Amino acid sequence: MKAFHTRQNSTVKLQQRKNAGFTLIELMIVVAIIAIIASVAIPKLLSARLSANESAAISTLRSISSAQAQLQSSAAIDVDSDGGGEYGYFAELAGTVGLREDDGAGGIQIGADVLAPPMLSGALGNVDGDGFVQRSGYLFAMFLPDDASAGLLEAADGGADTNAVDSDQAEILWCCYAWPLNYQQTGNRVFFINQDGDILQSNNRDETYSGAATAPAFDAAYNGADMSTATANAAAGNAGQDTNTWTVLQ
Repeated sequence: MKAFHTRQNSTVKLQQRKNAGFTLIELMIVVAIIAIIASVAIPKLLSARLSANESAAISTLRSISSAQAQLQSSAAIDVDSDGGGEYGYFAELAGTVGLREDDGAGGIQIGADVLAPPMLSGALGNVDGDGFVQRSGYLFAMFLPDDASAGLLEAADGGADTNAVDSDQAEILWCCYAWPLNYQQTGNRVFFINQDGDILQSNNRDETYSGAATAPAFDAAYNGADMSTATANAAAGNAGQDTNTWTVLQ
């Protein structure tokens, strides 16, 4: 009878221990293990996301370069009617606004014709109120030249909003920048491309671009203060107008 009570008491105590759950020490051990795993995994996940966003930005710039070449060769935009096609803004390339045309008085107006089929994804035609396009953690800005080859940013909501785009210069010049929406969170490097087709990159440390408030000026990656000058790159031993060092992406 005594042996029975002993076994019964042991069983009750074991059951009570099971019902009690984890001890404080056990919980602390579990939390510490989770913290260690998180400290290793989270930086790797962030690094992977940054790399993916930068790769997407590079791919987008290459698509833009191809689309610009197609647009220019098609002469879909030829404001001065000289047979030489002109480059376009995001919204023109994506077919979300009408193409530039002669207004009949020597100026420029936005026509009723849109590019069909478009040469860029419609998503790249979603130009915001600052004249930028947002995609995969990066902002993009397109510039076309005026008569002095200074860059003119795309209008709010897309396309050209003034007569300042020079038809002759727009036949030979354009440039586009891509920079992080949030530096070190959505990307690190800033990228540039123009009619030459080479993508330039900067580590974005000397003059940091992050979000709409700190966007690159049109001449940031050039040796001079207009779009007709050579681009700056480390091979030529020159920093850009923004003082950053730019290198050709291999």
